[in-house]
Amino acid sequence: MIEIENVSKVYKMGDSEVHALRDVQLHVPAGAFVAIVGPSGSGKSTLMNIIGCLDTPSSGSYRLDGQLVSNMRDDALATVRNRKIGFVFQTFNLLPRQTALENVSLPLLYAGVSRRERREQSLAALKRVELTDRALHKPAELSGGQRQRVAIARALVNRPSILLADEPTGNLDQKVGREIIALFERLNRDEGVTLILVTHDRDLAQMAPRRVEIIDGQIVSDLTS
Repeated sequence: MIEIENVSKVYKMGDSEVHALRDVQLHVPAGAFVAIVGPSGSGKSTLMNIIGCLDTPSSGSYRLDGQLVSNMRDDALATVRNRKIGFVFQTFNLLPRQTALENVSLPLLYAGVSRRERREQSLAALKRVELTDRALHKPAELSGGQRQRVAIARALVNRPSILLADEPTGNLDQKVGREIIALFERLNRDEGVTLILVTHDRDLAQMAPRRVEIIDGQIVSDLTS
């Protein structure tokens, strides 16, 4: 599904260049659960942005489901993102005045889906994260773990084939964080969602069957349990 070949990313900083990624190669088959782990500034977020079609490489190629996306224009990348990729971030990014159901339905609203279909699909997404009983609650009425579940449901509502999670437990205590990882494991195991977890936490990364470590823009290890 994900084929990254000899990808480098260079940012211009005035007269100097910053090499965020250096000749990275990474293949992730459909249905995999992979943790990308590394310290701050290692290049893991840059790699995630390229995988998520939020950015393009300076050199090298990226194919997603056999389609070359590394050279696409922004509008084409946006189409790929909307169809294939869901994002979960450390900050939940929920609208405080909207209910859980309304927050989950936002991607469908932007896609022009009818009100009835939005409700049905959003309730189905909340069911996938075991939160239908909180559908009409606003974020302030939910715990941190429940807010993250709403964010995950929102990422899943378009039924993407890939879920990218960037430090998804960073604002949660250890117990709740493990519950969120257990939810990811279930989505991966039972529904076949391809899951890529980006984290600096080695203990968290150990919960994934495959762990890719990146340091100074280069993959230094790729281990499978």
